[in-house]
Amino acid sequence: MERQYVCIDLKSFYASVECVERGLDPFTTNLVVADPERTEKTICLAITPAMKALGVHNRCRVFEIPKNIEYIMAPPRMQLYLDYSANIYSIYLKYISKDDIHVYSVDEVFMDVTEYLALYGMTAKELGIRIMEDIFETTGVTATCGIGTNMYLAKIALDIMAKRVEDHIGILDEESYRKHLGNHRPLTDFWRVGPGTVRKLETLGLYTMNDIAEADEDMLYRAFGIDAELLIDHAKGIETTLMSDIKNYHTRSSSISSGQVLANDYSYEDGCLIVKEMTELLCLDLVERGIVTKNISLYIGYSKTTPAPSSNKAMSLFSHTSSSRVILEAMEKLYWVTAVPGLMIKRINISFNECISEENIQYDLFTDPEESEKERNLMRAMNSMKKKYGKNAILKGMNLEKGGTTIERNRQIGGHRSGS
Repeated sequence: MERQYVCIDLKSFYASVECVERGLDPFTTNLVVADPERTEKTICLAITPAMKALGVHNRCRVFEIPKNIEYIMAPPRMQLYLDYSANIYSIYLKYISKDDIHVYSVDEVFMDVTEYLALYGMTAKELGIRIMEDIFETTGVTATCGIGTNMYLAKIALDIMAKRVEDHIGILDEESYRKHLGNHRPLTDFWRVGPGTVRKLETLGLYTMNDIAEADEDMLYRAFGIDAELLIDHAKGIETTLMSDIKNYHTRSSSISSGQVLANDYSYEDGCLIVKEMTELLCLDLVERGIVTKNISLYIGYSKTTPAPSSNKAMSLFSHTSSSRVILEAMEKLYWVTAVPGLMIKRINISFNECISEENIQYDLFTDPEESEKERNLMRAMNSMKKKYGKNAILKGMNLEKGGTTIERNRQIGGHRSGS
């Protein structure tokens, strides 16, 4: 039996939510979601379909919007968007089990609807329409839909074919994919094909999916390595991954990370404060997840005012731990050997690697298990207080220092305002 996948995307999601909240129609209202407190170089997180119809590009910067276009600027409210997304996910669950749903992003999901079509007496398109109507009737948000015989084709049907039809529902199988999109350009319209891949393909004389499908496979493997396998399959409309594969996938090792682009450039001396703040918060995250780390890494990107290659170093710890005292001391040492004196810092990313469950800790002779457990209990209490009273309920002295960013970041979700 040929499987049927549905991929649903919430159209101009953030901007649509802002219009719904204001009682406006996103198809006739010019609205952008961007923080008015930032400079005109700030990126618009979303724009309404009405603005796209005027030629404004999605994810543009504010200064790129033509001056003759009047529009509403809506400050981002990330918590509101997450609430809408959760509400819409509950709509999916009315029709499809969570075991057959893969959440791809806050505004996009894949669903394997194969086993539900006979149950509802519907085609995949009819079921997709019913879910889209339910989303609109419940939330006021418009959705688009792609349907395919595998997840890749469902995604391409959504990204390319749905834009060509009035009902915003694209449908593909392997045969129609090769027929309608085999010679489609640009190749960057296809999922997972970026500008770099396109440039490399063009040096090989390949410009379309049909070209790739008919090309010498050994040549593609020499050019792209193991990635050629996916490229060759997708050129033919083939995708072997099933929903069950996604649900059953577990990484062998794990890591957690935190990153930020700083609002202002920071000096070599001042940057250490930001790294320490980020490390403290990520240590609390370790305890919240019940995991410990054995390796830490630090990435530093520099300002355009002092152009230089980024710095990146890692350090192994003596043993697995979630101790903020131990990790902070190690990260501070790592900072001073990673950051370049005299350069202004703009971007920082820290990662805790080789993470395992704290239940699997094997203590060494130099670690006091009782002291370690006391520290974890204290950090658990801090997490509990933050959950109950807000992330800024408990702060450290360094968070109050000039240049500290933790207080402001605690008011954000994903680097943007959570809302008022």
